[in-house]
Amino acid sequence: MPESHLTDVLVVIAVLGVGAQWLAWRLQWPAIVVLCIFGVVAGPVTGWLVPSRDLGELVHPVIRLCVAVILFEGGLSLRWHEFREARSGVRRLLFPALPLNWLLGSLAAHYIGGLPWPVALVFGAIIVVTGPTVIMPLLRHAALRRRPASYLKWEGIINDPLGAMLAVLVFQFFVTVQAPSATLEIVWRLIGGALVGAGGGYLAARGMVALFLRGQVAEFLKPPVLLVSVLVVYAGANAVQAEAGLLAATVMGMVLGNSGLADIQEVRRFKEYLAVLLVSTVFILLSADVDTAMLAMIDGRAVALLLAVVFVVRPVAIWLATQGTPMTRGERALVAWIAPRGIVAAAVAGVFAPEMAAAGYPEARALTPLVFLLVLVTVILHGFSIRTVALRLGLASRDRHGLMIVGASPWSVALAIRLRELGVYVIICDQSWHRLRAVRLASIPYFYGEVLSETAEQSLDLADIGYLVAATDNDAYNALVCSRYTRDLGREHVFQLPTDAEDHPRQIQRPLTGRPLYGREARYEVLQQRYYQGWRLQRTRITRNYRAGEYFAGLGDDTMPMIAVRADGGLRLREAGRALAPERGDVVLAFMSPRAQQARRPARGRHTEDEAMTRRNQAPAGSLPRDAGTDGDEG
Repeated sequence: MPESHLTDVLVVIAVLGVGAQWLAWRLQWPAIVVLCIFGVVAGPVTGWLVPSRDLGELVHPVIRLCVAVILFEGGLSLRWHEFREARSGVRRLLFPALPLNWLLGSLAAHYIGGLPWPVALVFGAIIVVTGPTVIMPLLRHAALRRRPASYLKWEGIINDPLGAMLAVLVFQFFVTVQAPSATLEIVWRLIGGALVGAGGGYLAARGMVALFLRGQVAEFLKPPVLLVSVLVVYAGANAVQAEAGLLAATVMGMVLGNSGLADIQEVRRFKEYLAVLLVSTVFILLSADVDTAMLAMIDGRAVALLLAVVFVVRPVAIWLATQGTPMTRGERALVAWIAPRGIVAAAVAGVFAPEMAAAGYPEARALTPLVFLLVLVTVILHGFSIRTVALRLGLASRDRHGLMIVGASPWSVALAIRLRELGVYVIICDQSWHRLRAVRLASIPYFYGEVLSETAEQSLDLADIGYLVAATDNDAYNALVCSRYTRDLGREHVFQLPTDAEDHPRQIQRPLTGRPLYGREARYEVLQQRYYQGWRLQRTRITRNYRAGEYFAGLGDDTMPMIAVRADGGLRLREAGRALAPERGDVVLAFMSPRAQQARRPARGRHTEDEAMTRRNQAPAGSLPRDAGTDGDEG
């Protein structure tokens, strides 16, 4: 193959993968769905990219190594506190749910799909996995509550390598051993493979921790050293037992992620970025390499089998396995429905199908199209339905419009009270029990402790939080808090009080700080001083009769419009150097001096009366109008 052609192919794969991720973000679609569409269009539809033709024998080794790194990154995200919170349900999802899925899937493949028992048992083993490469992006898209997200995450990451090993051993039983007396041997080999994978991953992780703690690895070398070590551990475990390397990579990630290393966050962030690129690459390769001729093997019985797997096998297995657990009915229903298959299922089917056919099982040729269609159907069905189902079951946040304020001060407590009056969820975090006294008296949700600690990571549920304001008296600490939560909330939603150096707001967009709120007038000392001088937060609704231009035209230096609450409950926080730009229906919160409050009272009455008349003329009978105009002083 010409080197230039191979280079072009690799560039096309990278562009398609990252382009699909970007488009999915813009459309608010599950990324896996867009990746599959891009791959199918580039491969079977247009023929621009055919990995088996363009990359030859490199396709499967590349996919396997990518999967190993992806599972390692998934292991890094598994936290023991999540397991403790959901351990009963997680244990049931590993056993007996995995063997139940295998048994029911095999029965469906034989009696519904018409596959002979050897092929049916391999098919049943392949479909027990729920790929973390699909689950993790879906969880980010769905904004699930902590516990149901933990169930799906742990099941997907742990079951993936175990299911792959099970499929390998069942395949070896029928292709190489073919002796009924070897069943016990297969069981022992499965247990032995699990021990090899878990032991190898654990020892490798502890070795990396020891090297890092002793300073034997330079800071800039830690991510690449870890990446190479994952590949070595994967290959070494596979040399002992086929597919044990996947479990080794997963366990290595789990141990490292819970080791308490001070710099593990940087490693985790690097691996997450890498995993996004690898997931994109693998899904483009798999979907582009589909042979349309094989899809002709899909008949009515195959369609019935796929429907049975999606709507019967998985729900029944999960429902039976989770009987008697603390899982709620909603959590059991969600876990029973959400089971997208991913890379491992498709890769294992692609390897085993031709080998089983060559070993005397011609029906095994149907494995590849069956599993690919199952992956495609589950990714689309579960990808588009997970958020809707979770919302109906009360397991996801409807809108992440809540605000987390770090730092309890008179001004921040007043802001929280005002926002709560407008229906915005607010939580205040502080390390001082004394400073939280006013928060407790106002019945505002709070977190007492260090927001940068592991305790906060375990306790704070960010499902309802979409914005953050770091409002302590320590500028460096505010910047550190913003840097920590940028990954969860997005840089555009993370703000901090300005520092003394905010003379040129547009020039201070440092990568490790939050966006400066309002401007120099919103520094911590200024806000507190003005609050004690009688400044208060007041709200004004922008209406058809009272437009934003009219509102801003009457403002002086003693009025600071800082936040607008949108009609849908979302927030617009004014960044230094930028206008607030509220729209009709928004409520503007402004920090006003006593003189400004007094001056606006006559205007408030006029606009309230005009708006009230308009609402009375337009509102349906029996409805209650919302208040408008500028309200009175804060109590």
